[in-house]
Amino acid sequence: MTKRFDQGPWATSGIQTVQPGVHRVPLPLPNDGLHAVNVYLLEDLTDDGGLVMIDGGWAIPEARKALEEALSAIGRDLGDIRNILVTHVHRDHYTQAVELRRLLGARVHLGAGERPGLELLNKLGGGLACALTILRQAGADEVADHVEATYPNQYDPRDWEEPDRWLEAETLRFGDSELKVIPTPGHTQGHVVFLDERRGLLFSGDHVLPRITPSIGFEAAEPGGRPLAAYLDSLHLMARHADARLLPAHGPVADSTHTRVAELLAHHDDRLHRTLVVLKDGTHDAYAVARRLAWTRREVPFADLNPLNQMLAVNETVAHLDVLVLRGDAAVAFVDGVNQYTRLR
Repeated sequence: MTKRFDQGPWATSGIQTVQPGVHRVPLPLPNDGLHAVNVYLLEDLTDDGGLVMIDGGWAIPEARKALEEALSAIGRDLGDIRNILVTHVHRDHYTQAVELRRLLGARVHLGAGERPGLELLNKLGGGLACALTILRQAGADEVADHVEATYPNQYDPRDWEEPDRWLEAETLRFGDSELKVIPTPGHTQGHVVFLDERRGLLFSGDHVLPRITPSIGFEAAEPGGRPLAAYLDSLHLMARHADARLLPAHGPVADSTHTRVAELLAHHDDRLHRTLVVLKDGTHDAYAVARRLAWTRREVPFADLNPLNQMLAVNETVAHLDVLVLRGDAAVAFVDGVNQYTRLR
């Protein structure tokens, strides 16, 4: 059954037609506050009548069942999926793409900037070690200990095989249609979005989300990067392209990418200001700063967040502090294994 956008929450199962030949399918996520991830099915792009799918979903039986039911609603099946274009390497986007390739032979495409992270994840046997290192360098040992005890390592090397093709900044051609690949590092170092200029559609992955702000730099990566600086640059990059309808990985379709980009930039300006205010009374590690900030649109105290969201909050605080250092508003010193930040102006 095809459902209209105004007939229920965005995560409701089923298939929703954005416009002829473009369908949004929310797939369930296990024990995840986001509830679902959108994948998109594009018809009539290939000469053989096959489908192009954007993002793959999480490799769980419930997600495959939901995808099969959605395909059946438009007279298709899993075997019609020829190419899967993945915006980034997070589990809820990549692992079912790899599974569908193994089962059906679909080709998987992923941004070339994800290669170092994917290689490191496979080398370490999972990405949790990198997250724990960031937490400990932020002074958040108790959060790290809680996360390590609460969340088991779910690494399976079959989920993290390399793609068939690494995507650069290029234009993909399927029959008479084109999708522009635009690298947008920040959420992950190799995140990409797909722009259909002819139809005025942006498949934004987690780069631009309509209702929440994406996590920054939560991935298998060496400490010391500046993911928020990259993310802000990637947001500004969106303004260089004509405005398009926003087809995100989480949340409903929105009419204007540019409008949401402006909101996200304003949000991060506000967070940078709030973070700098916390530093006014002395030197602090990122954990101390995070505990003095409010979180989510509901202004929730840090102590009221669950362990996973505390980890994300500390990670985001580190990202904002590092931008303040980059801008000359703060300084950082590595003392006894912990980064300490001091306001300069």
